[in-house]
Amino acid sequence: MKIAVLGLGEAGSIYAAGFAATGATVTAYDPATPPLPTGVAAADGVAAAVRDADLVISLVTAAHAVAVAAESAPHLGPNTVYADLNAASPQLKTDVAAALGDHSDRCADVAVIGSVPQFGPKTALIASGPASEKVAEAFRGLGAEVDSIGGEPGDASRRKMLRTVFMKGLGAIISEALDAGAAAGESAWVREQIAKALVGGESALDRLDKGTRKHALRRAHESQAAADLLASLGVAPVMTTATAGRHRSFHEADDLAALLDAFAEIPTAAIGDARERLGVIAPRVQSMWPGAHIAGRAFPVLCRPGDNKGIHQALKQVRPGDVLVVDGGGDPSRALIGELIAHRAINRGVRGMIIDGAVRDVEALQEAGFPVWAVGTSPAGPYKNGPCRVGEDTSVGGVAVHRGDIVVADGDGAIVVPLAEAHRTLTGARAVLDDEAARYQQILSERSA
Repeated sequence: MKIAVLGLGEAGSIYAAGFAATGATVTAYDPATPPLPTGVAAADGVAAAVRDADLVISLVTAAHAVAVAAESAPHLGPNTVYADLNAASPQLKTDVAAALGDHSDRCADVAVIGSVPQFGPKTALIASGPASEKVAEAFRGLGAEVDSIGGEPGDASRRKMLRTVFMKGLGAIISEALDAGAAAGESAWVREQIAKALVGGESALDRLDKGTRKHALRRAHESQAAADLLASLGVAPVMTTATAGRHRSFHEADDLAALLDAFAEIPTAAIGDARERLGVIAPRVQSMWPGAHIAGRAFPVLCRPGDNKGIHQALKQVRPGDVLVVDGGGDPSRALIGELIAHRAINRGVRGMIIDGAVRDVEALQEAGFPVWAVGTSPAGPYKNGPCRVGEDTSVGGVAVHRGDIVVADGDGAIVVPLAEAHRTLTGARAVLDDEAARYQQILSERSA
């Protein structure tokens, strides 16, 4: 039997080695050219890998699954079976089958149920689609328990997504609890409490926590797909959406600075178009000096109108890269900040402020290079009595703001991007700019014609 494995990540390498150990001829291709498992031959491309194969196994990640299926299709033999093992939404598995064209009746959607690094090639699977039974037989030869359910491509992944709601949510809440325990100086006690509640105790706790952190981005995409599925079923995906955000936060922590730098190059108008005009703060909140532009991490503050006690408290908690997003009730009568607070904020690494309220000392703010958006100016100073809320979810200019969201502001106004949607929004905004540039060039060419 000849097996082609596309993608030699952690799971791909394990399955390639597993089939090679059974005596199968295994050829693999991965553009990153990782080390080859024992008994596995390298191919110089997708076509060379899948040619004459009895079984093709795709483990290239969801982002590349459809493109790789389309690239494979012209080189598949009449009896080749194509198994897509990528963790993805049911719709994407349907798209993979469509990309196979005439070979779509010999494909299978395979959902991996469990940890391949932990259980190896014996990890339990669910297979659906026209070739599900043939694929099931091949993987059963590795000792895996395979539930072949027939049906259509996407049916197996639908079941996996339903399981994801629980499993990825469990990993996310465990990692959050451990981080909270460490912050409170109670790590050992928190670990003990979680371990007592888990079958497998400490080993299960560590597996869920470490897996959550190690595979954060992939699990964020998987959890988001699960949230989309729940929404399509009429179930509000409150916890599943939060789970996706928790997983994504681990990944974002590694590249947040690069993410903010990237958003700093994008005008708010393009971001608004990419987000279908969602998240745009009310236009009454405008830049207080020309040319100001910021991109940072939102730190929400709720102040009583005309009172800035919350801003003073926030400046004790902010981190470099934060932008204070202040709900001041839209009150224009008393300035919530001026020159002195601005310089304190600069010393703390605050990038700027978005204030649904008034400010003063505008010339000094501009001279200091401290970007501020507000509803206007007033020479009257604020009260400092409270009440206030600091770092908690609030609403500014009609937009919900969560701590850690991305906030971008320029001469057109300010916009808030939920952290869980940051990468998708950035990609969309860049596409908007590319489209506008192309249309602008077309307009110029028509003018000169």
